[in-house]
Amino acid sequence: MMKERYALAKERVGGILTEETVKEPYRDYFQKTAAFLLMLAEVQEKIQGRDWGSLDPEELNEENEKLYQDILPERYGTSYGNPAFAKETLGGTFGPFLSALYSELRGGIVYAFEEQVEFLTILNELFIEVYNSFEQEEPQYQTVRDIFYWYAIDYCEVFAAHRVLEQIDPKCSFAMDIICGSDLSDPKYLYRYGEYISKNEIETAKFIGELPEETVRMMADVYTEGFRKGFVLGNKDLTKKSTVNIRFKLGFERVVKQAIENFQSMGLAPTIYRSGASVLTKRGASRNGYFGGIPNKQFDYDHKDDQMLFLDKHYVERRLEVLKTVYEQNKELAAGFAGPAVMEVFGETPFAPRKKEEALALTKKQEELLLSFDGKASQISNTYMPGDERSFTIISYPVPEIGDQFREIFEEVIRINTLDSDLYLQVQQKMIDALDRGEAVRILGTGTNHTDLTVQLYRLNDPEKETIFENCVADVNIPVGEVFTSPVLQGTNGVLHVSRVYLNGLQYKDLEICFADGMISGYGCKNFADPNVCRDYVKENILFNHETLPLGEFAIGTNTTAYVAGRKYGIEEKYPILIAEKTGPHFAVGDTCYSYSEDTEVYNPDGKEIVARDNEVSILRKGHPEQAYMHCHTDITIPYDELGSITVLCADGNEIPILRDGRFVLPGTEVLNKAFDGLKS
Repeated sequence: MMKERYALAKERVGGILTEETVKEPYRDYFQKTAAFLLMLAEVQEKIQGRDWGSLDPEELNEENEKLYQDILPERYGTSYGNPAFAKETLGGTFGPFLSALYSELRGGIVYAFEEQVEFLTILNELFIEVYNSFEQEEPQYQTVRDIFYWYAIDYCEVFAAHRVLEQIDPKCSFAMDIICGSDLSDPKYLYRYGEYISKNEIETAKFIGELPEETVRMMADVYTEGFRKGFVLGNKDLTKKSTVNIRFKLGFERVVKQAIENFQSMGLAPTIYRSGASVLTKRGASRNGYFGGIPNKQFDYDHKDDQMLFLDKHYVERRLEVLKTVYEQNKELAAGFAGPAVMEVFGETPFAPRKKEEALALTKKQEELLLSFDGKASQISNTYMPGDERSFTIISYPVPEIGDQFREIFEEVIRINTLDSDLYLQVQQKMIDALDRGEAVRILGTGTNHTDLTVQLYRLNDPEKETIFENCVADVNIPVGEVFTSPVLQGTNGVLHVSRVYLNGLQYKDLEICFADGMISGYGCKNFADPNVCRDYVKENILFNHETLPLGEFAIGTNTTAYVAGRKYGIEEKYPILIAEKTGPHFAVGDTCYSYSEDTEVYNPDGKEIVARDNEVSILRKGHPEQAYMHCHTDITIPYDELGSITVLCADGNEIPILRDGRFVLPGTEVLNKAFDGLKS
């Protein structure tokens, strides 16, 4: 039946190419979009039984380029995917809407490669229904918006259910089949995913393919062993689990294949799902899952709020109902989910988005609905996949776009990811012993950095058995190098400032956040000329549209080797948070590091229990769980060269300096300063 529907839809789309029943300026839009959908149909037919190994790389590259060329930066100015161009050519009433529709239809690329006929049929029928409404006379805007709305309501079940199953069911094996069934020495395998393949992915695959087997095995071992250690240190039983979710950037398949073998030896079957392709499954401009090159980050940013077309109370209730039903129907699979193992990349040119008034934007009410949905969806998933039974790991490597010294930088990052954990364990314990004596910590910037923040610490009841800070050596967060805690909010006051930072793929200039009793009381940056636009930018992408967030974590990064490498190669601003957070003190806004696991006892290697797992917001889970979690956690790091001092403030009035003028001064930690010798004066 679905094949029949698909055949009928293709035939109808084909007729649109020559019809003149829709007036200009809309006719050009519909005919070009129809041609795109027919191209997807051709691709879907071509890949059935395709012998990928026999194809010419140039032919595959040409096919890939053709699918994505319309939204590449050099052509984006005249693309209907660009809401500014769409508004200019199609008018202010329908331009942004038709641009959002075009963005949704482009998700069909990956469905064609996965041979997901049902999804292709749904997209074609959506397009046809909108097209029909434009025939003869221009429709009312509400008419076409209703079409998209009911598309979201009617097919939420299909898209959302598939998304959940991809996460927990190893039978969803599209990516797994490519990784384990391809000749990974030939980068042609990359084109099998249907993702955009840039020079980055090709060169990464070639580079990884040339590495010695022992190096690949070491990279995989560090990654998978970190995941295993997360269960050990968190007192969680890995033997109860059956699946692990692997997330990575295309090009690293040789390492991922070895990691799959490692996880299987632990009794874990991998699930590997793609970053969301539909507005019904993706969230904003971020990507969660595996993905290839990003054709145009501005395109992603322009369409981050397209769900404004359907986001209302009815949709939220429907989506939550679907989630609960799918989890209930697959509760055994969900219970076996051990957590995500993430392999990040870094080195791309920092992206500073341009905010366009033509792009769709959520209303205030929709922002509140989305936050409410996030909270309730997290509660549902936590019911079937308890947070106190899961763990994670995350590691990061550079990509060729980082520059001509890519190979040298890659080798340096391997070294950073495999530093001597025992050395850091001992040094960081000296630091924790000093911090445990304090009731607060004061952090001051230097030079143009005007940070002045006092962080309140948990009060220990039994210092012989309890500790405030976690001694973090390379387990879940790789590389090694930080001590962290959940601060007490009451009495945590001041200003956090950093001159330049790169968070979740976005760049911030002179980011400033103010705290009053541990809650954000003000914020801004200098990315844009208009302070209001800057404020909105921070609110959308750091506060995730919350009115305020708590300071969920305070940490001191100790990986001076990573800091010096960043300076040596000029890549500090390209570091991912994973590495950047280890190169100075950092402050996370949002949930604590122990969210959904606060009641699980956690111990440092010295045997002391880490008791600072809650704060005044997370403790609300006891009676009001909907108020306890923000569902975000963003680390913001002050680099050593912008740091004046970090001082422990003791109850008796004594002060214990940890760092001064960007150098470690606490006795027993001076060894960390040796790496600074590699800096040019």
